Amino acid sequence: MNDLMPVGEADYTDADFQRVQQIAREQAGIHLPITKKALVYSRVSRRLRELNHASFHAYLDFVTTPAGQSEMQKLICALTTNVTSFFREKNHFEHLETVVMPQLAAKVRTGKRGRLWSAACSTGQEPWSIAMSVMTAFPDATSHDLRILATDINTDVVAQAAEGVYSAEETEGIPSGKKSQFMEPSGDGDYRFNGPIRRLPAFRALNLNASWPIRGSFTAIFCRNVVIYFDDDTRERLWQRLAEKLEPDGFLYVGHSERVSCANQCGLIQVAPTIYRKGL
Repeated sequence: MNDLMPVGEADYTDADFQRVQQIAREQAGIHLPITKKALVYSRVSRRLRELNHASFHAYLDFVTTPAGQSEMQKLICALTTNVTSFFREKNHFEHLETVVMPQLAAKVRTGKRGRLWSAACSTGQEPWSIAMSVMTAFPDATSHDLRILATDINTDVVAQAAEGVYSAEETEGIPSGKKSQFMEPSGDGDYRFNGPIRRLPAFRALNLNASWPIRGSFTAIFCRNVVIYFDDDTRERLWQRLAEKLEPDGFLYVGHSERVSCANQCGLIQVAPTIYRKGL
């Protein structure tokens, strides 16, 4: 029995944790080391209470049945962390504005398409930051075939991101000029993205370790602070798939603690500690 389990709470055994490990790996490619055992209890026990299951064993039996498929999605969401902020790792957005956008704007002005991808968008701060950078560098972007795909495995945070509404505290990382240009007060001290910028991002639920119903390629992909949850093999497969979705000379942005270990095999060239360019 797990000695970290609060007295009187749901039964939670080593075998239960191992089942959660297997489910997380098979369903989402998430690697849960033994050090996450208490965290798993904390996160998943909330789901047990909501569904009135007395034990992890009963709950895990349920989520692995056809009737439990929607709950399986909630379980995976409970195991993922959604910590983000506007313009996190500011150098990426400076690079997007000054290096990527001039060439991309010139291309789409000729009638060609332009696509950017926020591959783990969480509650939306990343894709909305991308959108603000795009509109700053290319004010008439929405008059052309330029769009931002924003995806996340967690359906709840995708829905929240699509609303584009944030508290005053959450918007503190947005430069005042951008905030006044792209947002409006929406009551209760919140702010909402408004105007043409709302046409740029399209929000979708997507499991990065499942099939991708995505056509075409991208000029830039942001996939940051995601692969830290995966094992080495899953990481390398994801880097390869992302590289395949990049246009030649396109850019991949990764998290500050991440690196593409298989960059050469993926045809990627590291141009900064967390920025990679796809070779021509």
